[in-house]
Amino acid sequence: MAERLFLGVDGGGTTSRARLTDANGNRLGEGRSGSSNLNMGIALAADSILAATREALAAAGLPESRLGDIVGGFGLAGGNVTALADALRRQPFPFANIDVTSDAVVACLGAHGGNDGGILIVGTGSQGLALVNGTMKTVGGWGFELSDGGSGAQLGLAALRAALLAFDDLGPASGLTDAILARFAGGPPDAAVWGKTATPSDYGSFAPLVIEHFGKGDPVAQTLLAQSINAISAMMRRLIQFGADRIALMGGLAPIFQPLLPPEIQAILVEARGDAMDGALAFARRKGTA
Repeated sequence: MAERLFLGVDGGGTTSRARLTDANGNRLGEGRSGSSNLNMGIALAADSILAATREALAAAGLPESRLGDIVGGFGLAGGNVTALADALRRQPFPFANIDVTSDAVVACLGAHGGNDGGILIVGTGSQGLALVNGTMKTVGGWGFELSDGGSGAQLGLAALRAALLAFDDLGPASGLTDAILARFAGGPPDAAVWGKTATPSDYGSFAPLVIEHFGKGDPVAQTLLAQSINAISAMMRRLIQFGADRIALMGGLAPIFQPLLPPEIQAILVEARGDAMDGALAFARRKGTA
């Protein structure tokens, strides 16, 4: 019988990352692919997970025939929604065994080495999670349409709304609003058509433009960033109420937002001990030894 392999997948609205180890925890290879946000489609997520896994196998110099030896732990955006997680579990993966949870759960497991603490992920989406005395409590993470305060997707959406308000002379114009409108050759009508099918990742693609203009002192960008910081601070305070006395701020926007947070929140921030793939691997090992 071939040696068991363990796979940890961290999947968000833009990128899926996979890390493969042997039974002793030695890293063998890593892979990367597109979105595995369950809110954006179960089949899309399954395809992205498989693509990242195949890349990790190739990086490890292992054949695809070893897919059947893999126990996978998937920490995915949307994995906290039971119906979505169950739908992914029913996909015909070629693995020995899998389990699904949210990206926040595996990020917390990785950040604190399985010990108590909290995390707030701020990327395309957002979610906070606290692990206190073995109990996990979450805040946010209910999807772009209803939640994800302070996220890149919500920041991009707010920026687009500000640009259209400026066009209608219902809000202030600035270099940021001009730059956003310039992205659409036909102006607001093209933006309106684009918005009918835009995904969280599409909206999140405008976040770097907001951050760029924030650095230039753009007043609209400053207002939008302040709104994001308020949303993130509120989630942080909720984690503190849950009992988290140390919190790791994680995700693509974390380096931008961290120095802007209030001093009392910065005081309890800690560096993550490991990343979300480490946490997903710990989650996979629980499944593999259950």
